[in-house]
Amino acid sequence: MTVFHAAPVPGEAPPADSVAPRESTADAPTSVARLNGTIRDFVSQWGTVWVEGEITSWNTRAGNVFARMKDTRSDAQISLRIWSSVRARIPNDLGVGDHVVAAVKADYFVKAGDFSFAVSAMKHVGLGDQLERLERLRAQLRQEGLFDPARKKRLPFLPHLIGLITGERSDAEKDVHRNAELRWPQVRFRTEYAAVQGDRCVPETLAALARLDADPEVDVIVIARGGGDPQTLLGFSDERLVRAVAAATTPIVSAIGHENDHPLLDDVADLRASTPTDAAKRVVPDVGEQRALVAQLRARATTRLTQRLTHDIAQLAQLRSRPVLRSPDPIIDGRAQEVLLLAARGRDSVTRRLDTAGRSTSELRASLRALSPAATLARGYAIAHLEGGAILRDAADAPAGTALTITVDRGSIAARSDGEVSEDA
Repeated sequence: MTVFHAAPVPGEAPPADSVAPRESTADAPTSVARLNGTIRDFVSQWGTVWVEGEITSWNTRAGNVFARMKDTRSDAQISLRIWSSVRARIPNDLGVGDHVVAAVKADYFVKAGDFSFAVSAMKHVGLGDQLERLERLRAQLRQEGLFDPARKKRLPFLPHLIGLITGERSDAEKDVHRNAELRWPQVRFRTEYAAVQGDRCVPETLAALARLDADPEVDVIVIARGGGDPQTLLGFSDERLVRAVAAATTPIVSAIGHENDHPLLDDVADLRASTPTDAAKRVVPDVGEQRALVAQLRARATTRLTQRLTHDIAQLAQLRSRPVLRSPDPIIDGRAQEVLLLAARGRDSVTRRLDTAGRSTSELRASLRALSPAATLARGYAIAHLEGGAILRDAADAPAGTALTITVDRGSIAARSDGEVSEDA
């Protein structure tokens, strides 16, 4: 508490700082500093107060937040200051329009005369604990990889049968059916009804999901619900439902609430749709768009084929215009003459080689005949062989009575030696 020391002067009004606000008069007023100090000392005695209201403004400057809170039943408002050290301890999704409970302490700035409240804690009304648990669960599931885009399954281009989990006779069901049929009139649905809020929401949704996921004809499953406050959407952030969706083999589309609604189901589903209407548009293609695309592709194919045929025809005409193809007879005649000349040269060369080889053969035959013993026999000579086949060269080797074989030019003669040796021998 600030202490003011009075220093009165006799015959004069007391100094303003020495006059307490409750003792001030027109002749003895208090000072602004004394008034502000008194106010500060008074409000500092209130301590921490828990107050409920709605955030009407939320401005961040240099890590600190300057906000205003409005009473939920009147127009009364207060100013709030949230220092950066406190901001790290409160939910990070707070913003304008949130219904909150805050622990505040009055803070009066003497110099400026501004009155505000410093926030030491803040949470959502009725949802604070649940939202904190959801944020912890969100962080855990993200760490486990359940939000990883790589594990998400691709939706079929044109599903033959769409599984739909929604409330019975709900607007979400009508929106999905109507918009899907407008885009693809032959689309078929298998709808499983489940409570979309309250205690029955999670078990009934789990049962419906199990039935549709087990049906081999179902190509994609849509879980749809209209908008609502965060309390009514808590079932779609239940850990059991989130893990069941992650484990499903059929692609799943989450269409819960509106664009600003963000349950955990949106993060783990294979596709998040902002609304049930958006889900219908993203699950089935637009037949008009597909027909236009087919027509465009056919036109492009026709153009490309026409261009290719035109190019090939031009190339063929260019080839046919060349002299070799336009009039090939002179070239063929010239080549035929060359072939005839080469054939004649080939015959002459072979004939010459045969004649030369024939003469050489005759000469070799004559030489061989001149050297052959048969030629000697033809001139009247004879060859005498002993019984063992040895040629008789000396008459002394054939005493009288020796059997001989006399070979002449034509045949052989058997004879016997008389044993006489002539002088000429």
